[in-house]
Amino acid sequence: MTTDWTDGANEQAQEQHLSLAKSLTSPPAQIWRSRISWRIALTVFLTILTVQIGILTLTIQQQENNMLFEIRESGRMAIAPLIESNMQDMLQNPIDGGEAERLLNSTLVEGVAVYSSNLDLISAFGDPVGLMPKTYDDLFLSNRTADGNAYEVIYRRTDLDQPYVVAARLSAGNVADEIINYVRDSVTIVLLMSLFVTTVLMISLGRWLLEPILFLRQNLLNAAESPEEPQIKDSPFDEKDEIGGAIALAQVLINQNAENIKHVKSAAEDKIHKLAFYDSLTGLPNRTLFLQKLSEMAKKAGHEKTTRLAVITMDLDHFKDINDSMGHNVGDAILRGISKRLRASMPESAVVARSGEDEFAITMPLNTDINTARHVAEKVRNVLISEPFKVFNEQFQIRTSIGVATYPEDSIDPGQVLKNADIALNRAKEEGRDRIKEYSEDFDKAVQARFQMLRDLRDALDNDELLLHYQPQFDLKTGRLIGAEALLRWFRKDNSKAGGQFVSPAEFVPIAEQSGLIVPIGSWVIRQACETASAWQKAGHDIRIAVNVSGAQFYQGDLVELTQNILSDTGLKPKNLEMEVTESIFMEDVHHTIDTLKELHGLGIELAIDDFGTGYSSLSYLRQFPIDRLKIDQSFIRNALNDANDASIAKTIVNLGHSLNLKVIAEGVETKDHEDFLREEGCDEVQGFRYSRPIPSEEFDSFLNGYTGDLSSFDK
Repeated sequence: MTTDWTDGANEQAQEQHLSLAKSLTSPPAQIWRSRISWRIALTVFLTILTVQIGILTLTIQQQENNMLFEIRESGRMAIAPLIESNMQDMLQNPIDGGEAERLLNSTLVEGVAVYSSNLDLISAFGDPVGLMPKTYDDLFLSNRTADGNAYEVIYRRTDLDQPYVVAARLSAGNVADEIINYVRDSVTIVLLMSLFVTTVLMISLGRWLLEPILFLRQNLLNAAESPEEPQIKDSPFDEKDEIGGAIALAQVLINQNAENIKHVKSAAEDKIHKLAFYDSLTGLPNRTLFLQKLSEMAKKAGHEKTTRLAVITMDLDHFKDINDSMGHNVGDAILRGISKRLRASMPESAVVARSGEDEFAITMPLNTDINTARHVAEKVRNVLISEPFKVFNEQFQIRTSIGVATYPEDSIDPGQVLKNADIALNRAKEEGRDRIKEYSEDFDKAVQARFQMLRDLRDALDNDELLLHYQPQFDLKTGRLIGAEALLRWFRKDNSKAGGQFVSPAEFVPIAEQSGLIVPIGSWVIRQACETASAWQKAGHDIRIAVNVSGAQFYQGDLVELTQNILSDTGLKPKNLEMEVTESIFMEDVHHTIDTLKELHGLGIELAIDDFGTGYSSLSYLRQFPIDRLKIDQSFIRNALNDANDASIAKTIVNLGHSLNLKVIAEGVETKDHEDFLREEGCDEVQGFRYSRPIPSEEFDSFLNGYTGDLSSFDK
């Protein structure tokens, strides 16, 4: 009975093995025509090969270490018996000269240096030994010569069981050959194993994977076309089967992804809104929210007709010196202390904001107890100087310059009242700091200077004195130089020895925008940038040029027709032109924005949102804009490594952009740490001083031709 059962089982097993072998050796013909099968098989082959090569790479060093250890032991076993242990004089050579000669001629020992237990050299023979123990820490050293033919070691007293230390030079010339043989044999085995596994897999794919994968591929394509509302078919495959279960799981994940995208958009909108209106360090409102609150209070005061508002702006005197000398941790602690002291001393009706790095702004209704804005300023000043701020057992006496303005006496426009307070603050700093200055119409001389700058700027445009500098942009994953941002520069001529000086864009661009001069300047910028990019294109460099478009230019000029004409005149490929617009442009007239952006995109150019995260735009509208790229403002990148909120904003923008199938570029990358942070968060593109400051076109040409494509080259 037992024998019959065993024979039957053996026959059944043999039949199963034959059936399996037949199925593996008779694959369907389509397996050899299926691209997906070849891709999977090739991937598996390369994966197995890579893993095995990786393992081999790890074992090579171990193999080499083992061989060197054997050489070391052979040397020790050859040297130890030659040392005489009964020497009366411990500084006498313990190795007989004849024995030493036989040692050098008949063993792998090429040279020996004998030291006393105090590391005094007693004798040496054979080839010089480079290892010379000078301290007891050196007794654990070993060294392989540059040509690999010798291995130098030190034998301690415990190794020799003698009161001597011996440094030896051992022959290791055969190590390299043996390692090569080891690698050759291992690679042969790896290749054979990889080919075998790949062949079996190719045969199996045709029967068990091809049809389910094609079904899964179609569902994924449908999901990719509409990630928020995926139109996927029900799976006809058994969910209990591994592949059928995987397909069912993929369908669950597709549906979850659709829900996650909706959730990310909603959460990102709320998070960006919150972070964009409050200072992350102090928790106070920022300047944007302060101005909004001031406008609301002014509107309410206008209805009541008797309410006046004090508007105070203040700047901490020489606060930069504290940061530079004591560190930003101390500076941040002082700022937090100031914010708490100000908030606690002001009534509930007051709005206290941090409007800059070391600047604060306060507004509050004036009443019978405090009926002038100067009284508010004096109270603020007394609060700050009443007692020093104590940080890390150090005391800091803070002084401040304060500018004062009053609504509606100094202006009926809330924004202008705040500007007037800033003008007064600047006058306080100009007059020596540590003082309160109330706004006066006499300060309007500064306005006259702005008018003069506007006249000079018009002349500069008419006389072709403006110029562009270019800052390179890189693909963070590949290191390839993919484009450059065109940045406007103005060398304002004067009668100085230098013939003039550069004016900061922060000074003249706002003046140009307020006057409308930004429209013709913007047209000049687009044309000049396209001409430069066209020259790069003709030189064989297929990179894009990014230009900023102001709100005035976006709404007042015929931007679409202008762009089309410039592209036609310069011959620049439309895909190599990118226009950067700010979030505020979008919200002024949504319908006009959508129409204009679609027309621009229809020309073939790319569109980017500049300084994303610093303003506030509805993400529900953002979905309708034909945007290609989000640009993270440099303020978030600069502080991302030290400020968790800025890091969170940057990460949120990257995730939001990717959920909308947009590229994300970060500006203001100044250090390798910034680059590593952005790479870890999955940012696509970067620009900043780490790679290059904005430079003239001639310097950019040299940079373009000399760049090797390796971002690590900027580490030097």
